[in-house]
Amino acid sequence: MKKNSFFSSLPFKLLVGVVLGIVIGLLLNGAAESAFVSAVLNVIVTLKYILGQVITFCVPLIIIGFIAPSITKLGSSASRMLGVAITIAYVSSLGAALFSMAAGYGLIPHLSIATEVEGLKELPAVVFELSIPQIMPVMSALVFSVMVGLAATWNQSKLIIGVLDEFQKIVLSLVSKVIIPILPVFIGFTFCGLAYEGSITKQLPVFLQVIVIVLIGHFIWMTLLYAIAGVYSGENPLEIVKNYGPAYLTAVGTMSSAATLAVALQCADKSKPLRKDMVQFGIPLFANIHLCGSVLTEVFFCMTISKILYGHIPSLGTMILFCVLLGIFAIGAPGVPGGTVMASLGIITGVLMFDDAGTALMLTIFALQDSFGTACNVTGDGALTLILTGYAKKHKIEEQHISVDL
Repeated sequence: MKKNSFFSSLPFKLLVGVVLGIVIGLLLNGAAESAFVSAVLNVIVTLKYILGQVITFCVPLIIIGFIAPSITKLGSSASRMLGVAITIAYVSSLGAALFSMAAGYGLIPHLSIATEVEGLKELPAVVFELSIPQIMPVMSALVFSVMVGLAATWNQSKLIIGVLDEFQKIVLSLVSKVIIPILPVFIGFTFCGLAYEGSITKQLPVFLQVIVIVLIGHFIWMTLLYAIAGVYSGENPLEIVKNYGPAYLTAVGTMSSAATLAVALQCADKSKPLRKDMVQFGIPLFANIHLCGSVLTEVFFCMTISKILYGHIPSLGTMILFCVLLGIFAIGAPGVPGGTVMASLGIITGVLMFDDAGTALMLTIFALQDSFGTACNVTGDGALTLILTGYAKKHKIEEQHISVDL
């Protein structure tokens, strides 16, 4: 069962797509020019363009489907502690993004990235362009989501809230049954084109270096979170960390904060410094709105891919705007595999101006290490719950039992 589930998982399919794409691209690169090679390349370039159009079309739908319902769900149970929880979740995600951005500016220029490669072959033009315009621009979708979500909450519009919930289910179905299945094919075509051009083999070592750097960044950020939580609450954070091993390993295996929720609750419940009511309230909430590890990963990867494909790292102002918006998207993203990067495709293309190749590379490298980002998210939830516990004690909020439907 485990083998079957692994071979049917998205990371495995993406890996197969990458390998097949590179192999086919290298074979085409080494083959003599002929009508057959040209025909194959025409098919690959055209299909990649069409699939890219489909993915791009779905981006505003994903934004609305993820962000607006999340706002209504949070707003419907708004309270003092909820406001604190959302604030510290956003601050943690934003802090992780800025930390990753600073590391990117400091480390990426020193990586051996070849931005100009001589002797590259050119891919043929698209045979025909099937234009599929978006229903609205990306930023319009973001503003629409926020405004509709807030207005529905303020007016307690049960009908609109119900419609948004149903729309979220529709969008999640589109993601799982349309976007996810075509991603390996789209990414395979993209890597095939990169391999045919002749640049992919020179960039592979860089990706391996970047993954190691990001993993180190995860542990640095988790250490910082627990240190801050310990100082603020006056409790020993090691009493929590020592219980989080099972949750970390479960997150690595499932790549899903939602799937790890039951284990995370058990680990937090065993941690004496954490108040039981804060555990029952905070852990399920943070599993859906606190994605610091995924955010940290995405920022560093985006900067690296921009350097690889476009020859430069985005400007400081652009990256700060990206980090601020990414923190918002992280709150609205679902706790499912790849949820953060899928929900933020709009700002990847709209703010960083990534094209199809950049988007494909981002999706691939993110998905291949997504399990470790999820593990960082889940483990970091314990630190934020400790902050909630400290806040409740400092403001003399009485402990109460909150039932949670798992």
